[in-house]
Amino acid sequence: MATADAIVKAEGGEYRRKEVEEENSPEAAVAVLSGGEARDLPGALQTLRRKADRECPLEVLREQHPLQYRWGLWFFRNDRSRAWQDNLQLVTKLNTVEDFWATYSHIKLASKLSSGCDYALFKDGIQPMWEDNRNKRGGRWLLSLAKQQRHIELDRLWLETLLCLLGESFEEHSKEVCGAVVNIRAKGDKIAVWTSEAENQAGVMHIGHVYKERLGLSTKTIIGYQAHTDTAAKSNSLAKNKFVV
Repeated sequence: MATADAIVKAEGGEYRRKEVEEENSPEAAVAVLSGGEARDLPGALQTLRRKADRECPLEVLREQHPLQYRWGLWFFRNDRSRAWQDNLQLVTKLNTVEDFWATYSHIKLASKLSSGCDYALFKDGIQPMWEDNRNKRGGRWLLSLAKQQRHIELDRLWLETLLCLLGESFEEHSKEVCGAVVNIRAKGDKIAVWTSEAENQAGVMHIGHVYKERLGLSTKTIIGYQAHTDTAAKSNSLAKNKFVV
């Protein structure tokens, strides 16, 4: 299975497909290599997969680096005229390191999305919502960013978060990770890593410490873990932290 080193090696260019020019509207850009899984996409986007396939050398296709888990990339756009679930789209599923870098090369950076949009990367079979059976007993490590950090730190932090998930950086506790979400908001963006069991303190704390170290955060920076049940029941904008690192 692919390790973190293999994923970084692919990012370095040995396996990564050639990036094509952006041909999409600001928000619809999330749908590439979708294989028909995302809905309501402009016709121009449907050509991107064919272009990527033409630009990917045959020898690259022969050497694949499978991920430990299959992952689904999701996109959320806050359209108030539609139900919440209808705003959530599955963009594509990722089986290999090459799948990830080919997709990442063709989607907009998180910092370029409009306010109210999200990206989410979750293990196959888990939807990025509290109500999913794999999520409802869990919680999230939450990193809140100041508005000015969007164009300075957001993209690096989100990419590092993705690499933590795909590279099994949490060792034996990686099985407890459900996914990660980046929320683009006018008041400040957020990145969160979701886990399956909020009461598993040892696992949650291990994930939190590794995650904070991988993000390169200073010891003075505190990130908190919130149980989904607390977040769902909150009466204001803040839920209490169950754990902190």
